[in-house]
Amino acid sequence: MAIDDESPLRINTRGGSMGGDGAENQRWPPWLKPLLSTSFFGQCKVHADAHKSECNMYCLDCMNGALCSQCLAYHRDHHAIQIRRSSYHDVIRVSEIQKVLDITGVQTYIINSARVVFLNERPQPRPGKGVTNTCEVCERSLLDTFRFCSLGCKIVGTSGEYRIRKKHAAIKKKKKKLHKGGAVALSDSEDSSTSTSGRSDKSSVVQSFTPRTPPATAANSFRAGKRRKGVPHRSPFGSLMVEF
Repeated sequence: MAIDDESPLRINTRGGSMGGDGAENQRWPPWLKPLLSTSFFGQCKVHADAHKSECNMYCLDCMNGALCSQCLAYHRDHHAIQIRRSSYHDVIRVSEIQKVLDITGVQTYIINSARVVFLNERPQPRPGKGVTNTCEVCERSLLDTFRFCSLGCKIVGTSGEYRIRKKHAAIKKKKKKLHKGGAVALSDSEDSSTSTSGRSDKSSVVQSFTPRTPPATAANSFRAGKRRKGVPHRSPFGSLMVEF
């Protein structure tokens, strides 16, 4: 899969690196970026009638696009490599590419009994559970000993401009996280204060409905000491006179 013009990993094949200067561009062989931006496995326009006209070859000396096996007759003394496919992505055998390029940090895969590396990025929607290491550029799941999932990601991830952007993004993310954490703490404090105030108000409301015992006064004490006696009742036989 070649990198198109809209991709953030677009390869500049006209001398300038991806945001870098001449020194940055000299880190890589001149054929690497044109190779990564080439579309393979199309039909050769020159040898369309040939039995094998699929363009899966690339000349590192000429850098003039994908070639078919018939085109190699014009590149006999040149260094040509073969591109293969895995799950609709372009790969190249490690045994071929490591002779002309340092692939340290790029994860390799075994496909059809051959160890290969991918040419361009293969981003994942989200890493799987338990993943501890991902590609520094496209965040694809990797083994712990690798940094990049493809040659294209290594070019981008090791460029000076990308490292600066990544550093600024990390600082911005950290500040945003701290700001968010402070806002959450302030919100929790306000909620706690509101809750305490609410409980206090509720307690005062409940207490206002509780009748209080009136204080003792001198008049109340005097009345309690001089309680009025009831009307005496005479015996029913007291008014009878007994005569003998």
